[in-house]
Amino acid sequence: MRKLLSGIPISGFGCIKFGSINLKEKILFIQTAFPGDAILSLPAIQKLSENNSGDQIDVLANPATEEIFRASPFVTDVIVIDKRNMHKSIAATLKFSNIIKRKNYSKIYSAHRSFRTALVVLLAGVRETYGFDNSALPFVYKNIVHYENNKHEVQRNLNLIGFGDIEMNWKIIPLMKFNPAEEAHVNEVLLNAGKNKIAAVAPGSIWNTKRYPSNYYREIIDYLIRENFYVVLTGGREDEALCNEIMSEPGNSILNTAGQLSITESILLLKHCKLLVCNDSAPTHMGMAAGIPVITIYCSTVPEFGFYPYNEKSTYLSFDALECKPCGIHGHPECPLKHFNCGYNLSPDRVIKKLGEILS
Repeated sequence: MRKLLSGIPISGFGCIKFGSINLKEKILFIQTAFPGDAILSLPAIQKLSENNSGDQIDVLANPATEEIFRASPFVTDVIVIDKRNMHKSIAATLKFSNIIKRKNYSKIYSAHRSFRTALVVLLAGVRETYGFDNSALPFVYKNIVHYENNKHEVQRNLNLIGFGDIEMNWKIIPLMKFNPAEEAHVNEVLLNAGKNKIAAVAPGSIWNTKRYPSNYYREIIDYLIRENFYVVLTGGREDEALCNEIMSEPGNSILNTAGQLSITESILLLKHCKLLVCNDSAPTHMGMAAGIPVITIYCSTVPEFGFYPYNEKSTYLSFDALECKPCGIHGHPECPLKHFNCGYNLSPDRVIKKLGEILS
């Protein structure tokens, strides 16, 4: 028993007890950023569920990441805020906040740090709120948690929910569930792969300076094919043209699936693969969720930002002998100095050597 509220005993995790009846709490976790950020918040949601057994845990997400949270067995419901369309205006955000308020949450944990998120939290009228100290309007949060730049994003999210041992036990692989229709679609897409061993390559990113050169990726693919791999290119619709460019010399051992699969289906596809080579982008975290070795290639960004792969056998490569690197946490449409040495100076031979170490 932790404390008293008007003489009513409260359990260790805040559930009010009346005799043998527990009135469980309703908790909202907010993450409305990119798909990679969504996947990296799943370990915290998992631990939050374990520490608040039986409580309702909902997630506030955006349309692109809704499916990720619905695939978590620890999420009760997903509420979608469409920041680019339906809820773009301040007036629409205010109206949306009333929807959150009527749900009567007892706690809110916000991993997202934007002004819009802070406004929703403020207007929700929730007693216990948790946010990072570098959030917009940090005074909105009743409990402010230090955002540690030198930690992995998973560690930061675990710190947000008060998970104790983030130094030793933070490498939690996200657990996800998939439905039969998703599995059937992935099996159909991979039909031509037969019983070959499969390697995945995800060459895209919404930031051009995060993209490893396409001709370098072609050398890596040629190596994998020589090693008797069936190579699957994966990505969203926006990556289809890039993948077609890399497949300029198509063969029987390479398949472009960009734009054909949802995020959760892409994770299912990766479960069929022996490994993944990709940029510092969402596929890194999708590969971890699939439980396969990932080689992440860093161009304009660095692993120290806290978004590197951490599952078994996963690793990363980065050419760091540049005064201009990193040039931003997200990347740019083009190299600010017009040379892109962070990509060109990282030779495909280094990536191929690392692949050989993983495959040995």
